[in-house]
Amino acid sequence: MTGWRILAAALVAIAILGPSAARAGKAHIAVAANFTEPAKEIGAAFKAATGHEAVLSFGSSGQFYTQIRQEAPFEAFLSADDERPKKLVEEGLAIAGSRFTYALGKLVLWSRDPGLVKGEETLRAARFDKLSICNPVAAPYGAAAVETMKSLSLYDALKPKFVEGANISQAFQFVATGNAEIGFVALSQVANDAKGSRWVVPQELYSPILQDATLLRKGADNPAAIAFLAFLRGPQARAIIIRYGYDLREKE
Repeated sequence: MTGWRILAAALVAIAILGPSAARAGKAHIAVAANFTEPAKEIGAAFKAATGHEAVLSFGSSGQFYTQIRQEAPFEAFLSADDERPKKLVEEGLAIAGSRFTYALGKLVLWSRDPGLVKGEETLRAARFDKLSICNPVAAPYGAAAVETMKSLSLYDALKPKFVEGANISQAFQFVATGNAEIGFVALSQVANDAKGSRWVVPQELYSPILQDATLLRKGADNPAAIAFLAFLRGPQARAIIIRYGYDLREKE
């Protein structure tokens, strides 16, 4: 266990002892849009357990990476990929040794229409006018959607139907509001909703979506930020993560 993890565990233990043992603080956390709902639940559980408040901001991982490089006041980053947190460590903007995989994301083809999505054949038949995806440059789930269509040799045929959201939340909203009949979204967005129809895209069609978290330089001296990342690795947060359809896989 690295030094910061030992400290984090100690801070959580102290905080749980009660208000007299630790002073509650705030941590500003940048969170990938696909993780919005589980992060809200984790944030509430974190506050109840420690007294600390996680101030959560949601958006695309690419936009957050740019903002962090431009000195945005975030203290921890929950990305939808592993590359951007790695780059932040290499660039000295995140703390070495603090990066870990908090969730393994899953891509889903989803429609509000209960009879529309029937698996891969739905994409091949293409009996829809608009297909929602998120920006593949800024959002890892968009990159996974593009990779899936290329793996099926359908990308060129389907590209004219694309409706592109800035992040996975916007891509989901396009389908939820009927602006697109179908779209690639994160399983977490529909995991607890039985409505509509869906196809969980086989993992062999796209590269694993390793979602990494890291402590940022601006949070290195903030006990609340350190404690939040420790809590994210704990059993209460992990149970929430699994309930939203993610897998758990730690990097070696």
